[in-house]
Amino acid sequence: MTTSPIERAADTFAAELARWRTERNLSKKQLAARMGFDPSYVSHVEGRRHRPTEDFARRAEAVLGAGGAIWQRYQEYDELRHTRSASASHRDPPVPEQWLPPGTGLIVEQEVANLSYREGSYRCVIRRSLYNAGTEPVTRYLVRVAVDRYPNDPERSNRHHREHPLSFAELDLQAWCGDEPAREAMEFRKKHDRDAFKEVWLLFENADGRFPLYPGQRTTIEYAYTVSHEKWGQWFQRAVRLPTRRLAVRLDFPQGLDPQVWGVETSLSSEEAPLRTPLVQRSDNDRLVFEWATESPPLNARYRLEWRFRANGPPPRSGRGSGPRASERMRSVGIVQRGADSLRQPARQFVLPIDEEAARGIVERLMATLDRVEELHSFAKGVGLAAPQIGIPWAAAVVRPVDRGAEAVVLLNPRVVDASPEVDEQYEGCLSFFDVRGLVSRPLRLHVEHAHWDGSRVITAFEHGMARLVAHEIDHLEGRLYADRMTPGVPLVPIEEYREAGTPWRY
Repeated sequence: MTTSPIERAADTFAAELARWRTERNLSKKQLAARMGFDPSYVSHVEGRRHRPTEDFARRAEAVLGAGGAIWQRYQEYDELRHTRSASASHRDPPVPEQWLPPGTGLIVEQEVANLSYREGSYRCVIRRSLYNAGTEPVTRYLVRVAVDRYPNDPERSNRHHREHPLSFAELDLQAWCGDEPAREAMEFRKKHDRDAFKEVWLLFENADGRFPLYPGQRTTIEYAYTVSHEKWGQWFQRAVRLPTRRLAVRLDFPQGLDPQVWGVETSLSSEEAPLRTPLVQRSDNDRLVFEWATESPPLNARYRLEWRFRANGPPPRSGRGSGPRASERMRSVGIVQRGADSLRQPARQFVLPIDEEAARGIVERLMATLDRVEELHSFAKGVGLAAPQIGIPWAAAVVRPVDRGAEAVVLLNPRVVDASPEVDEQYEGCLSFFDVRGLVSRPLRLHVEHAHWDGSRVITAFEHGMARLVAHEIDHLEGRLYADRMTPGVPLVPIEEYREAGTPWRY
């Protein structure tokens, strides 16, 4: 069969990728890990089962250092795919120093974060120097504000913020673009408004006009907000969500409070550890200033400064990071963690009633594991568990509703036979990577066909939260994780920044 030019271009890209991977002495799994993809993805691209994407090509070029060869093969493929007829001036720019998240093309050349404490309130001022290395104008920039008054006691903190929610009026958020004398105020649009977590789009516009950041241009944005000490908590975290060349943090406290400051760093794939370089402390009149900086921090890294005011009394008995991480607690009760091949394999179907005894035994193990899990964490949204998550490659899952008086749903050989066109977005967690939460779109109603012990099949309707839980577990049985369903470029939220723990989904 004759192949098309676009198919030949995709094959050429895959061959170039394989050549450079082999030359760099990397396995497919190793390359996928360095690129931030699931282990099977590189294999699928090299095997021509997945076509390359711009994001994939940028990351592969950056990781393998192919001198532009991989990127060139992608451009050839992409030009054919879009049947481009535009002039060469419309081609994508050379690959930058770091790969770019899809849809943004932004590089943070420098971020300087200042936090000062005065008269019972924290004032935060963030200044970022931006460069648009992409191909489209940038018209908005996403910023997050997360507070946690009692980080060592999540239930107490959630209860506190429900009773004393953070408000936009209190924040007094202000933002500007550019430098004097051409500095422009930026309007903003709310994206998420939770009790202890806010997301807003800073817009490159105001009542007087628009000022988008065009490809190849640079600008500086600055935003500032205020939070009372009753809501803030004694920690300040910076997360690297865009390619960043330099990050600097400055804390400014009254000397009379006798502050003690320390810091830790972590990422979605590494354990928490002390900052690699020490903080620098200096006096400034009646203030103590603590400064720290790092060059070229890796994507998804998180740097957290913590402190206590010794003039207020002794430190708490346990620090924020003193206990095991959520993923470690789940692993301790037998939950397979992200990265394991078993989570990427479709589960084996039961032959019922022949396999009834085996199926019952697996369901009993799932129930017993959930009992242990619920001793470690309270699930206000309900909870589910699929057999591959405990290392069993069979198509069985159980879901426990929010209403603990209701029976758990047992799913054997399930498949979705109908889904409503109406969907909503909610944050989900997964026992196999419980340190983060992700925003996932799901149908509001599902019809699922599944088996009884005797092999007969029935169709059950689920809606709202149960539909989401059931869909999540069926994904596990098909070798899929919820992160695969997230919008490209939308980051996972560290559990430290997620403020909806202990509250049901809203419908």
